[in-house]
Formats: sequence, C-alpha cells, structure tokens
Amino acid sequence: MSQYYDMGDQTLWNPSNGASRLFMSQVSVYQAELGLPSGIGPMHADECQIDPVAFKAFVDALLAWHRRTSHAVMAALSDGLVATVLVLAERAGIEVNWPPAGFAEGDGLKEVQVPTAPDSSECAWVATLQQKSRELGRFMAA
Repeated sequence: MSQYYDMGDQTLWNPSNGASRLFMSQVSVYQAELGLPSGIGPMHADECQIDPVAFKAFVDALLAWHRRTSHAVMAALSDGLVATVLVLAERAGIEVNWPPAGFAEGDGLKEVQVPTAPDSSECAWVATLQQKSRELGRFMAA
C-alpha cells in the first residue's frame, strides 16, 4: 500500500504507508514548533493535496528555524524532515528562501548546546542540505 502527496494533478511523492505515517507525524511536530500550518492536507483514501502557498511558507519557516538552531541534536533530528520537504518543494517548482548565516528572527530565544556546535558557513549549510535532499530524492518515488 502507498499514499499520494499531490499538488493539483501532479504527484510529488508516493511513499509507503509507514513512511507516510512517520512523515506526517514529523510534520505535525514541526507545525506545532513553528506555529504554522504545513499546507499538507489531510489524507483521504490514501491521497492528500498540498497547498502551494501554505507549503512554501512552511518550508521557508522550517529552513529559518533549522538555520537558527545551534543545538546539534535538534539539527540532527530535523535534518531528515528538512531534506524531505526540500524534495517536495523542488518537485512542486517552489523556490525556497535560504536564510543567510547569522540569521536571527523571532523573540531572540534559541536552543543552545554547550559546548556549541561549530558554525558552518552559509554556503556549506545550503550545500549540505541540498546534497541531502538530492540523495533522498532518489529514493522518493513520485
């Protein structure tokens, strides 16, 4: 069995039920963390629609959140979801906003790990996420 993540008439992803269930659980966690809907609609009869406007806002907010964190465990926990949504955004033709190094937004509070993880350059951060999403995309049937 599998499920379909569609944007209009285009299928962006057709994962197994188990992969879909884990993905949707993670999306729920990050919707709560970001205080923002993902744009990924409910699953009905093994299909869901993705709203491109809401999804772009979610992806941009997720990238900004990921860029701000200096907590190595939180970054590692979010890497897989970030790579997955980047694949979906690319397949949907959504241009994402890559936040620059030193990006800070919000209330100024952030999770900090002591000792802190070394800062990576903007180019290295973007390149690493893009590489992860390209590798992952090979395994994500459309």
